[in-house]
Amino acid sequence: MNRYCVIMAGGIGSRFWPLSKNNYPKQFLDILGTGKSFIRATYERFLPLVPSENFIVVTNAAYKDLVMQQLPEIKEENVLCEPMRRNTAPCIAYAVYHILSQCPEASIAVTPADHLVTNEVEFQRIIGRGLDFVEHNREALMTIGIKPSRPETGYGYIEVSSKPGDDIVPVASFKEKPDLETAKQFLAAGNFFWNSGIFLWSTNAIMDAFRQYLPDLVRLFDEGKAKFGTPQEQAFINAQFEHCENISIDYGVMERVVNVNATEESERLSMHTVAADFGWSDIGTWGSLYTHAAHDEAQNAVSGHAVIVDTQDSVVNIENGYEAIVQGLDHCLVALRDHSLLVCRLDDEQQIKHWVEKL
Repeated sequence: MNRYCVIMAGGIGSRFWPLSKNNYPKQFLDILGTGKSFIRATYERFLPLVPSENFIVVTNAAYKDLVMQQLPEIKEENVLCEPMRRNTAPCIAYAVYHILSQCPEASIAVTPADHLVTNEVEFQRIIGRGLDFVEHNREALMTIGIKPSRPETGYGYIEVSSKPGDDIVPVASFKEKPDLETAKQFLAAGNFFWNSGIFLWSTNAIMDAFRQYLPDLVRLFDEGKAKFGTPQEQAFINAQFEHCENISIDYGVMERVVNVNATEESERLSMHTVAADFGWSDIGTWGSLYTHAAHDEAQNAVSGHAVIVDTQDSVVNIENGYEAIVQGLDHCLVALRDHSLLVCRLDDEQQIKHWVEKL
């Protein structure tokens, strides 16, 4: 009963445009055709580990009704509404302060809402081990590393000192998204793992980290500490959230813990990871969807009413009610949804977010 799960579900998934848009972002979509949206699958994946009443969803105020429709088991007061986006550090701090008002001794799993996991039994084993670890090591922060299957340039990496096997080990460093040659070197070294963005910690550890590395955020939330868990919580957040620094938990906390521990002996906070292999993918881009979709004889992933001619290794995704003919494209993306059309090379998919901002 002391275990909580925080699902971060406030993003718009702009790299998945035009399927994912402001009014209905990807966490609420069944993009893979499994019969479940991403957020529903995430909830069910953690349910054997966390009581249903201990799930917290942090989302944009505009998406509260969608959350309640897709996760009716969650208490309405546990759907926390950000009045604006301020990245993951304020999002997580908001959830932690809310949990502290209910259970000061909680251990917490934090997860994005839009991951794919194909081996849920192994996932639950790894997360269960991690929760046990942070419950017995009250100054430990933990992030889940994923054993890489290819030299991926779309993910950040976690470095450990040696090949860890199945052990929980200290993190040596975090690496930004690499170029292809560097990603190949990481893969060959054997001690670099994809950063899944799934975190485990006790309230004690994460609050110590916030106090050390994001003190302004703590001061801001401490002003209304007594309001968390009460009817005044939302009004306080609405008034104060815009003053939060726009910073990710990775930059604001995780990397700073590792950097400090690399330069001085610390008996306090520590950062750990475990190398997991449970069929994980961050379905954050069209390329990741292509990897997991069914392919025709020419290795195209086709959805919708489309005729494909002299085209291979491509994604064609056409909304129901529309028709398309695609000819002469290799390793490309053609997507039509909600009167919006995207045609680009799959190799350039990391640029989609920037193109959408320009649009």
